Amino acid sequence: MKIKTGYLYHIKDEYFDVVNDESLMQNHERGKKRPTYFTIKDKDILWFIPISSKVDKYQNIIDKKREKYGFCNTILIEKIFNEKSVILLQNAFPTLEKYIDHVHTVDGKPAKVSLKLEKIILRNFQNLMKLHSKGIKVFFTDIDKLKEKMLKETK
Repeated sequence: MKIKTGYLYHIKDEYFDVVNDESLMQNHERGKKRPTYFTIKDKDILWFIPISSKVDKYQNIIDKKREKYGFCNTILIEKIFNEKSVILLQNAFPTLEKYIDHVHTVDGKPAKVSLKLEKIILRNFQNLMKLHSKGIKVFFTDIDKLKEKMLKETK
């Protein structure tokens, strides 16, 4: 499978067993697979950013962050395939291609977000990574520890 930035994928349960990290999103929700993930390919590492349908829940969090900080770049609400969806940049984590279960499909075709939305997500993710590199905690999980674990697996 050729993995590309901007497409949506699902992850194998095995990944969560290997990393054993409780700060990652829950394993299953009401019998469904884990969330769909927007994917960023970065050499051997893939960055997975969860997509949620819980717009009302996250809109409240965004409103509180905007009230406190004047902006919110860790959670985005955008239309994906004509439906409002939540892009949880704050929940991003690194993984490897071997942990991808399958590509998400819409009408039988691999699902890719619009180029405009892809650019918005990438810009926000890059800004969060810059903050992270300065020691500012913007991600829920320890992405450095997980990335190190993933890179060890590639050797």
